[in-house]
Amino acid sequence: MYDKTAKMPDGIPTMRAIAMPADTNANGDIFGGWLLSLMDLAAGSVAGRRSRGRAATVAIEAMAFLAPVKVGDEVSVFSHIARVGHTSIRVEVEAWRRARESDETYKVTQGVFTFVAIDEDGKPRQMPPEETPAAGPAT
Repeated sequence: MYDKTAKMPDGIPTMRAIAMPADTNANGDIFGGWLLSLMDLAAGSVAGRRSRGRAATVAIEAMAFLAPVKVGDEVSVFSHIARVGHTSIRVEVEAWRRARESDETYKVTQGVFTFVAIDEDGKPRQMPPEETPAAGPAT
């Protein structure tokens, strides 16, 4: 089911949310589509920032649901860029849960999201070059 030895990534998550009763399916479990939506929003935020503009989801692959999320759980979504192409960007995403009354975290799902940078007409556009951090003052 899930790897109890896995550790949540360091750093600040791309987004966080609390699973609420409205996010459940007919069986009372948190709906997988709710998790997928959070992950797409997080990955889209990363893709839009890197592409410096609009980016559209064109594929979701390697999706794996590893453990359930329950009502009241805090879900943290971590995203990082795996590859940047001419017009596309691949973002690897992990979602982790923490029960409200616990400090223990478990990875609940992961996937790879591909986006294409698009212009104002919705047509693919070239990804801009990666910005390099500005150098600090010389000492």
